[in-house]
This record gives sequence, structure tokens and C-alpha cells, in this order.
Amino acid sequence: MGRKKKSRASTTEEDEIEMDNAGPSSETSLYEVLGVERRATSQEIRKAYHKLALKLHPDKNQDDKEAKDKFQQLQKVISILGDEEKRAVYDQTGSIDDADIPGDAFENLRDFFRDMYKKVNEADIEEFEANYRGSESEKKDLLELFNKFKGKMNRLFCSMLCSDPKLDSHRFKDMLDEAIAAGEVKSAAKDSETDLCLMIAKRQEERKGKVDSMFSSLISRYGGDAEAEPTEEEFEAAQRRIESKRKPSKKSRGK
Repeated sequence: MGRKKKSRASTTEEDEIEMDNAGPSSETSLYEVLGVERRATSQEIRKAYHKLALKLHPDKNQDDKEAKDKFQQLQKVISILGDEEKRAVYDQTGSIDDADIPGDAFENLRDFFRDMYKKVNEADIEEFEANYRGSESEKKDLLELFNKFKGKMNRLFCSMLCSDPKLDSHRFKDMLDEAIAAGEVKSAAKDSETDLCLMIAKRQEERKGKVDSMFSSLISRYGGDAEAEPTEEEFEAAQRRIESKRKPSKKSRGK
């Protein structure tokens, strides 16, 4: 009698162990698709996404339906892992909506992207970015993502190729304002506009902090009135003076 109870208990324990072992594989599927570890930073996830996306972008594969489908699936992956709240839920539950990415697609995506990832190098990324920024293709993607995410800029920047909130907030706002005025897209909700304005304000504050820091450094080095804040022209002139002092003269290079 005692042995049978022990046998049933150990069987239950074995079942629990098997279930535990089955869990992590499903939890890490999306990370495997991008080729990153589960503890990857947001920056590492974005870099992996951009590296794959630039090869699969529809404009570079206009006659390749498979590339288009894979690009759309890749965007669904980043929409989860690139969003802090969605990623946290995914990490906790290990599950996603099958309407977004069917479960049987994970293996195919992982293998496809693993091969694709090896074919992309830094030169490819730099070339793509140089041609993409400021192009009609970039504008098209911006407007599509603006509509898709209903103007939520934090989510847009997550999926937008070759973008950085610190560098592109002003530029994207100008592009979106122009598109809204032309009737190409509808204006976003008020909170979305506030979202973008906050990004711009944060960038301006960071830039002002750098200017103030540089000015303080110049004051200590060259002297002057610490109370007077430099104009943009004075700041740029000071930067040029410092750069010229750093560069070796032609005579010293010739010796």
C-alpha cells in the first residue's frame, strides 16, 4: 500500500517536471525568432529587428511574397518584444494571440531569420540607412505605422526602421504635420500629440544640458562671464575653436 502511494506521488512529480521543462521553450520562442537571449536589452532587440527588417523590407523585395509575409510577421514579433508592457506579459505567460502569430510559424520564422541574419553585415545596414532616411519609402512607413498605432509615438519608434527618438522626433513631427495638412493621414488623439511633444521637449532639454555643460567648460578654460548664456552662434564658434586646437597643423603632420 505504502509503495503504491509512493509510486503515484513520484509519477505526479515526474509529470510536473515534464510540464516545467516544456514551459521555457514556448516562453523563449519570440526571442529565438530574433536570435537574441531572453535577457536581451531593448536596444539589442531593436538592433536584431532592424538587421533582419532591412533585408526583408517590401521595397527591396517587391516581387517576393514570402519576404513580404516574413516582414509582416517580424513586425508582429517586435510589436510584442519592443513594447515593455507586452513583453512583460509575454515573459510572465509565455503566450501570445494566435491571431498575431500562429504557433506553427515559430519554427519556420526562427530558421528563416537565422539564415537571413548571417547575410547582413554593418556595411549593409549603413548603406540601407543612408538611402532610407529622408526617402519616400521612409515617409510611407512612417504614415503606415502612425495609422497602425493610432499616433502612439513610443510604439511607432519601436517598429520604425533606422529611427531614434532623440534624433528624429522633430523631423517626424514635421513630416506628420505636413501629411495631416495634406489629408494623407488623420490627426492623432490629443494624448498622442502630447506623447510626441514630450519626446521633443526631452530632447531639447538634453541638448540644452549639453550646451550648458560645454559653456561651463569653455568658461573655465578661456574665462568670461559665467552668468551670460551663449547664443547658438557663440556655442558653434567655440566648438570650432576647440576642434581646431585638437587637429594637428599641416607643418606638424609633415615633420
